Amino acid sequence: MDEVNQRELTLVTRKACFGLPTACPSCLPVYIYLRFARVPFDLRYNLIHPDSDQIPYVESGAYVAYNNEKGGVIESLKEDGIVDLDSEVHPVPEWISTKAMINSWLADAAMYELWVGSDGSSAHKIYYSDLPWPIGKLLYFKQIRIAKQQLGITKDNAERREEEIYKRATIAYGALSTRLGEQSFFFEDRPTSLDAVFLGHALFTLQALPETSVLRSKLLEHANLVQYAEKLKMEFIEAGLSSSVPSYPSSSAPRQGGPSNWSSKPKSKPKREKTEEERTFRRRAKYFLVTQLVAVLVFLSLLSGSDDAEVEIDEDDGLDYND
Repeated sequence: MDEVNQRELTLVTRKACFGLPTACPSCLPVYIYLRFARVPFDLRYNLIHPDSDQIPYVESGAYVAYNNEKGGVIESLKEDGIVDLDSEVHPVPEWISTKAMINSWLADAAMYELWVGSDGSSAHKIYYSDLPWPIGKLLYFKQIRIAKQQLGITKDNAERREEEIYKRATIAYGALSTRLGEQSFFFEDRPTSLDAVFLGHALFTLQALPETSVLRSKLLEHANLVQYAEKLKMEFIEAGLSSSVPSYPSSSAPRQGGPSNWSSKPKSKPKREKTEEERTFRRRAKYFLVTQLVAVLVFLSLLSGSDDAEVEIDEDDGLDYND
């Protein structure tokens, strides 16, 4: 892995929005982890694979660490000896249990709010706003079904599961608030992957979820957790964006809204003839959209033919696609 360490890493995530360098709740902790480690890396956005479980991923030459392998990107970077912030804390039982609580209870609560307990506007902006409306809408409904399956939600237990999810999130925030106290970080007075995972969760909850979010209101009850998130955001995210201008794997990448320090306006360039690589990319992008549409139509046809696979979509689950 020495060759990888000598090369600059490239982090591929979903796009920036809500004033964050990436608003994807799976991508943001990886971005923060690399910032904590002060490792130089390029940031690229993938706009055409919204439902890929490989994103985020880190690559350097022939080396690639995918989100769906080895327990995620951060664990792969640690295991492969590329970036490890946890060498001094990973044997500590309290550190292990605290991180497990964040990865389970708080991750479940964020998933619930993003896909089940909201109007879906945040999910649309993060994942589907660059896709044609019908495909984005169908993929959104598909993801609702997947989220309900992962959370164990059915028609019969929906209210009970909602209560359980928020109760666990309340306990988790209380425990984390007590553990943090007035410290700058949760353990050893320095950042670890636990800090990266929680900071990613906190910033996503505070900035990407709507003001009516139950989870957001529960987090706001703990002033030290909110101050922790704001302080580290300024120190490690806002200060670092000027040195890492993200690039898009698309010649028609949309401009991002939000504060000016989160985005950079592209300079106008004279028209030029497309390269063969760009033509190949556009063909692949069109092929991807067609295959996604076919897959979704097949999925819906199977769904409509099975009573057990029925997804209950409320009338108010529709998305507002007006910017």
